[in-house]
Amino acid sequence: MNEFVELIKSRRSIRGYEKRPISKEILSDIIDAARLAPSANNMQPWEFTVITEKATLAGIADLTSWGKFIKEAAAAIIVSGNSESPHIVEDCSAATENILLAARAYKVGSCWVAGYKRAYSEHIQKLLGMPKEQEVVSIIGLGYYYANPEPINKRPLEKVLHWEKY
Repeated sequence: MNEFVELIKSRRSIRGYEKRPISKEILSDIIDAARLAPSANNMQPWEFTVITEKATLAGIADLTSWGKFIKEAAAAIIVSGNSESPHIVEDCSAATENILLAARAYKVGSCWVAGYKRAYSEHIQKLLGMPKEQEVVSIIGLGYYYANPEPINKRPLEKVLHWEKY
């Protein structure tokens, strides 16, 4: 099997992390992969805010509905986009997927929390001092993991694949 396809198939959402920092070099390379994501009309509306301070990670975790695990993460990446972009969700989601895959390539666990138009997004924006035109699209917790969990139940290929017509 293709090595990259195997990486995709082995990626899991990881919510439990070792107490070990991730180097700035690895975090920078993960962001470098994110900025190379495809973008409609090459608008590249994204910005990436990397958080490693424990107090800020805890503050973000406390604000989110489903991101309490971020409190234990070594880092979090906030993917935000310019609110004027008509493709903010698509472009920032593509960048988010690149983050998840690049993290996996470094054997760093990750889990994506939705941020777009969530009640807590404005609070995260203020906490991080983001400009008003930047909208939070996703929040990704990162950390080295104890074990890669078994895959959860995914719909079988034959249930989701259609040839020629639906």
